[in-house]
Amino acid sequence: MPAMHDGETVIARAARLAEAARLLDVPVRATEQYPAGLGPTVAALAAYPGEVLAKTAFSAADAPGFPALLPPGAGDLIIAGCEAHVCVLQTVLRLLGSGRRVVLVADATGSRDPDDKAAAIDRARFHGAEVVTSEMVLFEWLRDAQHPRFRDVQKLLK
Repeated sequence: MPAMHDGETVIARAARLAEAARLLDVPVRATEQYPAGLGPTVAALAAYPGEVLAKTAFSAADAPGFPALLPPGAGDLIIAGCEAHVCVLQTVLRLLGSGRRVVLVADATGSRDPDDKAAAIDRARFHGAEVVTSEMVLFEWLRDAQHPRFRDVQKLLK
């Protein structure tokens, strides 16, 4: 993460998304690209995933064990991570190819080079991914200001 462009913001937005998921009982899963060499999930996010899958395949969807990582009946897949133009993009494209609804959270996704991130987001959108921000996801999960967790989630935005 230290090499990612605007990495602190990417981590903060991913943490916002993960904390809201925790508050709203939305399952969180993670993959780690070659953790023996690149390291594990960053400390700020490590407590959120219910399950973590170590992988070497760039597309998480091609990694052994990926189908079992998804909660039973998982519908929409909200995707965030690094690097946008490699692992994130290949995962998004593969999931789209399997007919899944894929939502890419742009502000919780990073690359070392901002041009690579921009190209990845453009390509993902072209192939059918919905590109959103973490705040958009939070309010779509809530659906209504009367949601019992509205105030708790709203605090994450300050």
